[in-house]
Amino acid sequence: MWDTLLAALALMLVLEGALPFLSPGAWRRVFERATRLSDGQIRFIGLSSMLAGLIALYLCLG
Repeated sequence: MWDTLLAALALMLVLEGALPFLSPGAWRRVFERATRLSDGQIRFIGLSSMLAGLIALYLCLG
């Protein structure tokens, strides 16, 4: 199980690093826009991301 968790973490880091590596300007613009979002909007994005991840896990493992 730890191998799978470590592999998932590694894949997440690769995907998270792709945008700043490939297009630092676009990455900077995304974060500039994110700083203007309200706390509620950021929480909704976080919740949506967690639910999408849980659904993906359910579909892959179930």
